[in-house]
Amino acid sequence: MRIDVLTLFPEMFHSPLGHSILRRAQQQDIVEIVLSNIREFAADSYRKVDDKPYGGGPGMVLMPQPVFDAFDNVRTRHPDPGRAILLTPQGQPLTQEKVIDLSREKRLILIAGRYEGFDERIRIGLDAEPVSIGDYVLSGGELPAMVLIDAVVRLLDGALGDGDSAADDSFSKGLLEYPHYTRPEEFRGMKVPEILLSGDHGKIAQWRKEQSIERTKKWRPDLWQKRQSQPDPKTENEP
Repeated sequence: MRIDVLTLFPEMFHSPLGHSILRRAQQQDIVEIVLSNIREFAADSYRKVDDKPYGGGPGMVLMPQPVFDAFDNVRTRHPDPGRAILLTPQGQPLTQEKVIDLSREKRLILIAGRYEGFDERIRIGLDAEPVSIGDYVLSGGELPAMVLIDAVVRLLDGALGDGDSAADDSFSKGLLEYPHYTRPEEFRGMKVPEILLSGDHGKIAQWRKEQSIERTKKWRPDLWQKRQSQPDPKTENEP
């Protein structure tokens, strides 16, 4: 997979992309992540990329010209045209289902904005899909882009050391993940559940399912209700 990121602050990505799973995935050619600075495509010598909004109001708006020129330039660098994603709080929620969908693409082009927002013609003209990581407002689209990249890359074949790790993650089956324990068996009076020490893998699997269900009901009743109303045919026989 190739992921292009259009941003005004490419330096923000250097540390997150240089560690752990993302670093290994790039080193092993599982993913290629390319950063492009929108400001380099500004039309004037001052590298101006924003202006006051028509109709008045606070803040500044990202101008269409630099973004369009950056996008057009980036798109020619790879034979696959890519799927354009606009990081904005106005977008559709980034769910695990969405992440799985995006991980099947050969190329993603992420557009991270700043200031008050984008000129609407950027979304329309580039046919960019608006995506949000939550119902809150950040200073820009860089952090949401990093979240999306991390969530997508870890699903790519070979990115995780254990191929089954992603399958057990929270949300992978519409449930929160079960609790985990490791050594020591007792810490500050808190003991590891006996079932996990039993060696009975069937009972352990059942316990984990039950814990996932109870945790989801308690912490995310919205997810539980969704699972109950829209059962997955592949898992409808599960508790």
